[in-house]
Amino acid sequence: MSAVADRAERSRLTLAETIADSRVMAVRQLRKVMRKPVFIVFAFVQPVMFVLLFRYVFGGAINTGGVDYVNFLMPGIIVQTAVFGALMTGIGLSEDLNAGAIDRFRSLPIARSAVLVGRTAADAVMNVLTLGVMLLVGFAVGFRPDEPVWSIALALLLVLGFSYVFSWISAFIGLAVRDPETAQSAGFIWVFPLTFASSAFVPTESMPGVVQAFADVNPVSLAVDAARALTIGYGDALGPALGTLAWLAGLLVVFVPLAVRAFRRA
Repeated sequence: MSAVADRAERSRLTLAETIADSRVMAVRQLRKVMRKPVFIVFAFVQPVMFVLLFRYVFGGAINTGGVDYVNFLMPGIIVQTAVFGALMTGIGLSEDLNAGAIDRFRSLPIARSAVLVGRTAADAVMNVLTLGVMLLVGFAVGFRPDEPVWSIALALLLVLGFSYVFSWISAFIGLAVRDPETAQSAGFIWVFPLTFASSAFVPTESMPGVVQAFADVNPVSLAVDAARALTIGYGDALGPALGTLAWLAGLLVVFVPLAVRAFRRA
């Protein structure tokens, strides 16, 4: 009996087989992206535009105390870029669903979770590349992180973990709405309030009371504050980092099962 036939007869696959299937799905997605160089270029255009706009248009009007605005800004832009990158997970899954690819995957003797795990892993790899580009752009416009290399690395790992968790939220939304255009619109509806009503671009002390209360517990604010402390030493890193990890754990517990359930129903 062949390995494929043996897999098809078993109701459960081993962990090693699930990991192997997830790797295949991730490689498939990365190859798909690499065949679209124009998509890759435009994926970098939006975050670069945000950097230039806030650095050279709005930055002069924002008071950040004793820290240069570009150093205050870049950790916020990096987190925002990671969150926006997570939206591609839901959009891509809804595209695969409409194209019939999801149905073909479900007909194969592979782990059902491999499609979602592979897709989120591939998007995490793309976010690594995007964050690398954002750091280069930041250096070009004057961003100067002065904390130790290990501290900066921790900040980037935290941001990548943040993006990975948000990819699962996006996956659930994309599979729930089933339409790429709707998935994109629905994604921006929940992402924009989180990113702009946060400490990413301005200190929360400048906001009205109710907005400030929301911004202070916003997971984006916590991730930005932690990244800011770890890269330029602005504020305390431990409290925001622990708050971010608590948010990420809670979101994973909620949205991974929801995404898997939506995938099975799609």
